[in-house]
Amino acid sequence: MKKIPFLLIYSRILIGIMIGLLAIYKIENYHIIIVLLMSIGLITDIFDGIIARKLNISSEKLRIWDSNVDQFFWIVTITSIFYINKGFVKEKFIWIAIIILLELLCYLISFWKFKKSIATHSILAKFWTLSLLGFLIDLTLNSTSQIPFSICIILGIISRVEIILIIKKLKKWTTDVPSILAVSKINQGIPINKNKLFNS
Repeated sequence: MKKIPFLLIYSRILIGIMIGLLAIYKIENYHIIIVLLMSIGLITDIFDGIIARKLNISSEKLRIWDSNVDQFFWIVTITSIFYINKGFVKEKFIWIAIIILLELLCYLISFWKFKKSIATHSILAKFWTLSLLGFLIDLTLNSTSQIPFSICIILGIISRVEIILIIKKLKKWTTDVPSILAVSKINQGIPINKNKLFNS
């Protein structure tokens, strides 16, 4: 039972590779298969944490693995879908570039300050992930996206800026920071309230 969270995390590596192959080879109904795989990937991301907390094995190692595999999964998935929809990417390049630069900045600041990858798992970042899935599904099925893309960009910018502020204000590296509002208590060693669905 205790291996289930790690197995769910590892499964996203395989799912990401499958999505990449589908984007390259474009077998029959590949659009629908990609959407199903993305949805399964998100479900594994939700339940690896829930199960780990239920089994009381939500360790720092697991959270770091979760964050790193998430990055791999979404990089491969987004790259694959953008590869299929090159025209849309050219049209929205500036907004897409802004999100990519902010994401890179989050990691650069974390490595510069703590010599570790980020694993904040903030609430806003989780909502951004949901909006990202909605946008990617819309783009995959329709080869374009308007409202879902706009929501994804807005949440993406806000959540990345919050993560940067969290990293800058934290005195020491930590995982599962619900929001910027919790940083002051964390720095003082005061226990914070964490949502059972979102944080350990």
